[in-house]
Amino acid sequence: MTSNDTLIHKQIRVRIPKDYREEPVISRLVSDYGLVINIRAAILGANAVGDGWFDLDLQGTTEQIELALTYLRNLALEIWDNTNKGSW
Repeated sequence: MTSNDTLIHKQIRVRIPKDYREEPVISRLVSDYGLVINIRAAILGANAVGDGWFDLDLQGTTEQIELALTYLRNLALEIWDNTNKGSW
């Protein structure tokens, strides 16, 4: 295993707007980017009508995680990572 293949963990919080409730955003992190996802906490709107907030633990290579974060940013989702966790 090379250093590029080393698995790392990254904790993030992501807000997924209600407009995306039919979109498999978290599922794509697994299927398209090969990440292992642990949902550490979640808050969902009543009857799935509001925005969702998810605390996720991402496990993958640095490249996989960076590509996945780029995907989330391209969707214009709000993301906080463990470097600014105090503001969660």
